[in-house]
Amino acid sequence: MHLNRREFFKTAILTGSALSAVSPRVLNAQAEKADAVGATSGAATRLTDTHVHLFEWPSRKLRYSRTGALVEKLRAHGVTQGWAGSFEGLLAKDIGGVNTRLAEECRREGAGFLLPIGSVNPRWPDWEEDLRRCHEVHKMPGIRVHPGYQGFALEAPEFAQLLRQAARRGVFVQIVLEMEDPRVQHPLLKAPTINPAPLVDLLKNLPAARVQLLNSWQWARQPAARPLLEMAQVAHDISGLEGVGAVGRMIEGRHWYLGGKAPVERVLFGSHAPFYPIEAMLLRLFESSSLTPVQLKAIMETNARRWLTGAP
Repeated sequence: MHLNRREFFKTAILTGSALSAVSPRVLNAQAEKADAVGATSGAATRLTDTHVHLFEWPSRKLRYSRTGALVEKLRAHGVTQGWAGSFEGLLAKDIGGVNTRLAEECRREGAGFLLPIGSVNPRWPDWEEDLRRCHEVHKMPGIRVHPGYQGFALEAPEFAQLLRQAARRGVFVQIVLEMEDPRVQHPLLKAPTINPAPLVDLLKNLPAARVQLLNSWQWARQPAARPLLEMAQVAHDISGLEGVGAVGRMIEGRHWYLGGKAPVERVLFGSHAPFYPIEAMLLRLFESSSLTPVQLKAIMETNARRWLTGAP
Protein backbone atom coordinates (compact mmCIF):
# COMPACT_ATOMS: atom_id res chain seq x y z
CA MET A 1 0.00 0.00 0.00
CA HIS A 2 1.37 3.44 -0.96
CA LEU A 3 1.16 6.50 1.24
CA ASN A 4 -0.26 9.62 -0.35
CA ARG A 5 2.15 12.51 -0.69
CA ARG A 6 1.27 14.38 2.49
CA GLU A 7 1.14 11.21 4.59
CA PHE A 8 4.55 10.25 3.21
CA PHE A 9 5.99 13.58 4.21
CA LYS A 10 4.46 13.56 7.67
CA THR A 11 5.80 10.11 8.53
CA ALA A 12 9.18 11.13 7.20
CA ILE A 13 9.41 14.31 9.22
CA LEU A 14 7.58 13.77 12.50
CA THR A 15 10.26 11.74 14.27
CA GLY A 16 12.96 14.21 13.35
CA SER A 17 10.86 17.24 14.21
CA ALA A 18 10.28 15.83 17.67
CA LEU A 19 14.03 15.81 18.18
CA SER A 20 14.78 19.20 16.64
CA ALA A 21 13.03 22.57 16.62
CA VAL A 22 11.46 22.57 13.17
CA SER A 23 9.04 25.46 12.84
CA PRO A 24 5.46 25.00 11.54
CA ARG A 25 6.33 27.32 8.65
CA VAL A 26 9.17 25.06 7.56
CA LEU A 27 7.04 21.93 7.99
CA ASN A 28 4.24 23.42 5.89
CA ALA A 29 6.64 24.50 3.16
CA GLN A 30 8.21 21.05 3.04
CA ALA A 31 4.79 19.36 2.99
CA GLU A 32 3.82 21.50 0.00
CA LYS A 33 7.04 20.44 -1.74
CA ALA A 34 6.22 16.78 -1.06
CA ASP A 35 2.79 17.35 -2.61
CA ALA A 36 4.46 18.92 -5.64
CA VAL A 37 6.74 15.89 -6.04
CA GLY A 38 3.75 13.62 -6.47
CA ALA A 39 1.96 16.14 -8.67
CA THR A 40 4.72 15.83 -11.27
CA SER A 41 3.76 12.20 -11.84
CA GLY A 42 0.10 12.23 -10.87
CA ALA A 43 0.73 9.29 -8.53
CA ALA A 44 1.44 8.51 -4.90
CA THR A 45 4.96 9.37 -3.77
CA ARG A 46 7.40 6.49 -4.20
CA LEU A 47 10.84 6.10 -2.67
CA THR A 48 13.66 3.69 -3.53
CA ASP A 49 16.30 3.19 -0.84
CA THR A 50 19.47 2.02 -2.60
CA HIS A 51 21.54 1.45 0.56
CA VAL A 52 20.01 -1.02 3.05
CA HIS A 53 21.62 -3.86 5.06
CA LEU A 54 20.24 -7.10 6.48
CA PHE A 55 21.31 -9.26 9.45
CA GLU A 56 23.67 -8.38 12.32
CA TRP A 57 26.27 -5.62 12.52
CA PRO A 58 29.35 -7.37 14.00
CA SER A 59 30.14 -5.07 16.93
CA ARG A 60 26.77 -4.03 18.38
CA LYS A 61 23.07 -4.82 18.27
CA LEU A 62 21.04 -2.61 15.94
CA ARG A 63 17.39 -1.97 16.63
CA TYR A 64 16.13 -3.08 13.20
CA SER A 65 18.47 -6.00 12.61
CA ARG A 66 15.46 -8.32 12.24
CA THR A 67 14.42 -8.16 8.60
CA GLY A 68 10.68 -8.06 9.23
CA ALA A 69 11.05 -5.08 11.57
CA LEU A 70 13.30 -3.28 9.08
CA VAL A 71 10.85 -3.82 6.23
CA GLU A 72 8.01 -2.51 8.38
CA LYS A 73 10.09 0.55 9.31
CA LEU A 74 11.02 1.34 5.72
CA ARG A 75 7.45 0.90 4.50
CA ALA A 76 6.19 3.21 7.25
CA HIS A 77 8.38 5.96 5.80
CA GLY A 78 7.18 5.55 2.24
CA VAL A 79 9.91 3.28 0.89
CA THR A 80 8.58 1.10 -1.93
CA GLN A 81 11.83 -0.75 -2.73
CA GLY A 82 15.01 -1.37 -0.76
CA TRP A 83 18.31 -2.53 -2.27
CA ALA A 84 19.58 -4.85 0.45
CA GLY A 85 23.12 -6.03 1.01
CA SER A 86 24.34 -8.16 3.91
CA PHE A 87 26.41 -7.13 6.92
CA GLU A 88 27.83 -10.66 6.74
CA GLY A 89 29.66 -9.72 3.55
CA LEU A 90 32.13 -7.58 5.50
CA LEU A 91 34.05 -10.39 7.17
CA ALA A 92 32.74 -13.75 6.00
CA LYS A 93 34.93 -16.15 4.05
CA ASP A 94 31.96 -18.18 2.83
CA ILE A 95 30.61 -15.48 0.51
CA GLY A 96 28.50 -18.02 -1.35
CA GLY A 97 26.62 -18.80 1.85
CA VAL A 98 26.22 -15.09 2.59
CA ASN A 99 24.56 -14.51 -0.77
CA THR A 100 22.31 -17.56 -0.53
CA ARG A 101 21.04 -16.45 2.89
CA LEU A 102 20.51 -12.92 1.62
CA ALA A 103 18.51 -14.04 -1.41
CA GLU A 104 16.36 -16.37 0.70
CA GLU A 105 15.76 -13.70 3.35
CA CYS A 106 14.68 -11.15 0.74
CA ARG A 107 12.21 -13.65 -0.72
CA ARG A 108 10.87 -14.75 2.66
CA GLU A 109 10.61 -11.38 4.42
CA GLY A 110 10.50 -8.82 1.63
CA ALA A 111 9.31 -10.38 -1.63
CA GLY A 112 8.64 -7.64 -4.15
CA PHE A 113 10.11 -5.08 -1.77
CA LEU A 114 13.73 -6.07 -1.00
CA LEU A 115 16.08 -6.33 -3.94
CA PRO A 116 19.11 -8.46 -2.94
CA ILE A 117 22.55 -6.99 -3.70
CA GLY A 118 25.20 -9.69 -3.37
CA SER A 119 28.66 -9.58 -1.82
CA VAL A 120 31.87 -10.43 -3.66
CA ASN A 121 35.40 -10.28 -2.27
CA PRO A 122 37.99 -10.34 -5.07
CA ARG A 123 40.66 -11.42 -2.58
CA TRP A 124 39.02 -14.79 -1.92
CA PRO A 125 39.51 -17.84 -4.17
CA ASP A 126 36.69 -18.50 -6.65
CA TRP A 127 35.28 -14.98 -6.42
CA GLU A 128 34.38 -15.36 -10.10
CA GLU A 129 32.00 -18.15 -9.09
CA ASP A 130 30.46 -15.93 -6.41
CA LEU A 131 29.83 -13.28 -9.06
CA ARG A 132 28.38 -15.84 -11.45
CA ARG A 133 25.96 -17.16 -8.83
CA CYS A 134 24.88 -13.64 -7.87
CA HIS A 135 24.01 -12.97 -11.50
CA GLU A 136 22.80 -16.31 -12.84
CA VAL A 137 21.39 -18.11 -9.78
CA HIS A 138 20.13 -15.34 -7.51
CA LYS A 139 19.29 -12.89 -10.35
CA MET A 140 20.87 -9.99 -8.50
CA PRO A 141 21.20 -6.77 -10.54
CA GLY A 142 24.20 -5.58 -8.53
CA ILE A 143 26.89 -6.51 -6.04
CA ARG A 144 28.32 -4.63 -3.06
CA VAL A 145 31.97 -4.58 -1.99
CA HIS A 146 33.51 -3.36 1.28
CA PRO A 147 37.21 -2.84 0.47
CA GLY A 148 37.96 -1.34 3.90
CA TYR A 149 36.89 -4.59 5.58
CA GLN A 150 37.65 -7.03 2.79
CA GLY A 151 41.23 -5.83 2.60
CA PHE A 152 41.78 -4.89 -1.03
CA ALA A 153 42.76 -1.61 -2.70
CA LEU A 154 40.79 -0.11 -5.57
CA GLU A 155 43.96 -0.12 -7.67
CA ALA A 156 44.38 -3.89 -7.16
CA PRO A 157 44.36 -5.84 -10.44
CA GLU A 158 41.81 -8.32 -9.09
CA PHE A 159 39.36 -5.48 -8.45
CA ALA A 160 39.79 -4.24 -12.01
CA GLN A 161 39.00 -7.77 -13.15
CA LEU A 162 35.90 -7.81 -10.95
CA LEU A 163 34.67 -4.57 -12.52
CA ARG A 164 35.39 -5.94 -15.98
CA GLN A 165 33.45 -9.16 -15.39
CA ALA A 166 30.56 -7.36 -13.69
CA ALA A 167 30.30 -4.98 -16.66
CA ARG A 168 30.29 -7.92 -19.06
CA ARG A 169 27.31 -9.33 -17.17
CA GLY A 170 25.50 -5.99 -16.92
CA VAL A 171 25.82 -6.03 -13.11
CA PHE A 172 26.49 -2.76 -11.29
CA VAL A 173 28.96 -2.52 -8.39
CA GLN A 174 28.27 -0.63 -5.16
CA ILE A 175 31.49 0.39 -3.38
CA VAL A 176 31.07 1.18 0.32
CA LEU A 177 33.72 3.79 1.12
CA GLU A 178 32.96 3.80 4.84
CA MET A 179 30.65 1.89 7.17
CA GLU A 180 31.06 3.88 10.38
CA ASP A 181 33.01 6.87 11.59
CA PRO A 182 36.62 5.70 12.22
CA ARG A 183 36.56 7.47 15.59
CA VAL A 184 33.99 5.03 17.01
CA GLN A 185 35.13 1.77 15.42
CA HIS A 186 35.78 -1.29 17.55
CA PRO A 187 39.53 -1.29 18.33
CA LEU A 188 39.92 -4.74 16.75
CA LEU A 189 37.83 -3.84 13.68
CA LYS A 190 39.61 -0.76 12.38
CA ALA A 191 38.70 -0.24 8.74
CA PRO A 192 40.09 2.67 6.73
CA THR A 193 37.94 5.07 4.76
CA ILE A 194 38.56 4.23 1.11
CA ASN A 195 39.94 6.83 -1.30
CA PRO A 196 38.11 6.37 -4.63
CA ALA A 197 40.60 8.41 -6.69
CA PRO A 198 42.06 5.27 -8.39
CA LEU A 199 38.62 4.70 -9.95
CA VAL A 200 39.04 7.74 -12.20
CA ASP A 201 41.64 6.14 -14.48
CA LEU A 202 40.26 2.65 -13.98
CA LEU A 203 36.77 3.54 -15.20
CA LYS A 204 38.10 5.48 -18.18
CA ASN A 205 39.33 2.13 -19.47
CA LEU A 206 36.09 0.33 -18.55
CA PRO A 207 33.33 2.43 -20.15
CA ALA A 208 30.70 -0.31 -19.66
CA ALA A 209 31.27 -0.58 -15.89
CA ARG A 210 28.70 1.01 -13.57
CA VAL A 211 29.69 2.01 -10.03
CA GLN A 212 27.70 3.51 -7.16
CA LEU A 213 29.67 5.04 -4.30
CA LEU A 214 28.02 4.53 -0.91
CA ASN A 215 28.54 6.58 2.26
CA SER A 216 31.19 9.18 3.13
CA TRP A 217 31.46 12.16 0.83
CA GLN A 218 34.79 13.11 2.37
CA TRP A 219 36.49 12.00 -0.84
CA ALA A 220 35.01 15.06 -2.58
CA ARG A 221 37.56 17.14 -0.68
CA GLN A 222 40.25 15.61 -2.89
CA PRO A 223 40.67 17.23 -6.32
CA ALA A 224 42.05 13.97 -7.73
CA ALA A 225 38.75 12.17 -7.03
CA ARG A 226 36.31 14.86 -8.14
CA PRO A 227 36.16 13.75 -11.80
CA LEU A 228 34.02 10.89 -10.48
CA LEU A 229 31.23 13.43 -10.06
CA GLU A 230 31.19 14.06 -13.79
CA MET A 231 31.44 10.46 -15.02
CA ALA A 232 28.16 9.15 -16.39
CA GLN A 233 28.94 5.61 -15.20
CA VAL A 234 29.21 6.66 -11.52
CA ALA A 235 26.27 7.26 -9.17
CA HIS A 236 26.23 8.39 -5.53
CA ASP A 237 23.89 7.90 -2.59
CA ILE A 238 23.14 10.67 -0.08
CA SER A 239 24.14 8.84 3.12
CA GLY A 240 27.15 10.48 4.74
CA LEU A 241 26.37 13.87 3.18
CA GLU A 242 26.25 16.15 6.21
CA GLY A 243 24.83 19.59 6.92
CA VAL A 244 21.49 21.40 6.59
CA GLY A 245 20.68 21.70 2.90
CA ALA A 246 23.74 19.63 1.98
CA VAL A 247 22.04 17.63 -0.79
CA GLY A 248 20.96 20.74 -2.65
CA ARG A 249 24.29 22.45 -2.07
CA MET A 250 26.22 19.50 -3.48
CA ILE A 251 24.04 19.44 -6.58
CA GLU A 252 24.53 23.18 -7.04
CA GLY A 253 28.28 23.00 -6.43
CA ARG A 254 28.24 25.25 -3.38
CA HIS A 255 28.81 22.90 -0.46
CA TRP A 256 30.67 24.54 2.41
CA TYR A 257 33.77 22.37 2.34
CA LEU A 258 33.26 19.64 -0.28
CA GLY A 259 34.44 20.45 -3.77
CA GLY A 260 32.80 19.75 -7.10
CA LYS A 261 29.22 19.57 -8.31
CA ALA A 262 27.11 16.40 -8.35
CA PRO A 263 24.68 16.13 -11.30
CA VAL A 264 21.21 15.47 -9.90
CA GLU A 265 20.63 12.61 -12.35
CA ARG A 266 23.36 10.57 -10.63
CA VAL A 267 22.32 11.17 -7.02
CA LEU A 268 20.20 8.38 -5.49
CA PHE A 269 18.49 8.13 -2.14
CA GLY A 270 20.33 5.79 0.23
CA SER A 271 19.80 5.64 3.99
CA HIS A 272 22.48 3.18 5.25
CA ALA A 273 19.64 1.66 7.33
CA PRO A 274 19.52 0.17 9.88
CA PHE A 275 22.97 1.49 10.82
CA TYR A 276 21.67 5.04 10.33
CA PRO A 277 18.03 5.87 11.10
CA ILE A 278 16.16 6.40 7.86
CA GLU A 279 14.57 9.52 9.35
CA ALA A 280 17.97 11.24 9.29
CA MET A 281 18.31 10.79 5.52
CA LEU A 282 14.72 11.81 4.85
CA LEU A 283 15.30 15.02 6.79
CA ARG A 284 18.57 15.52 4.92
CA LEU A 285 16.67 15.30 1.65
CA PHE A 286 13.65 17.45 2.44
CA GLU A 287 15.56 20.15 4.32
CA SER A 288 17.40 20.99 1.09
CA SER A 289 15.00 23.81 0.22
CA SER A 290 16.75 24.57 -3.07
CA LEU A 291 15.72 21.25 -4.61
CA THR A 292 12.81 21.45 -7.03
CA PRO A 293 10.01 18.86 -7.02
CA VAL A 294 11.42 17.38 -10.23
CA GLN A 295 14.86 17.02 -8.61
CA LEU A 296 13.35 15.45 -5.49
CA LYS A 297 11.45 12.91 -7.55
CA ALA A 298 14.62 12.06 -9.46
CA ILE A 299 16.59 11.40 -6.26
CA MET A 300 13.74 9.52 -4.61
CA GLU A 301 12.80 7.21 -7.47
CA THR A 302 13.54 8.04 -11.10
CA ASN A 303 17.34 7.84 -10.96
CA ALA A 304 17.26 4.45 -9.21
CA ARG A 305 14.88 3.03 -11.81
CA ARG A 306 17.12 4.24 -14.63
CA TRP A 307 20.20 2.87 -12.87
CA LEU A 308 18.63 -0.58 -12.60
CA THR A 309 17.95 -0.70 -16.33
CA GLY A 310 21.38 0.63 -17.24
CA ALA A 311 19.88 3.66 -18.99
CA PRO A 312 22.24 6.66 -19.36
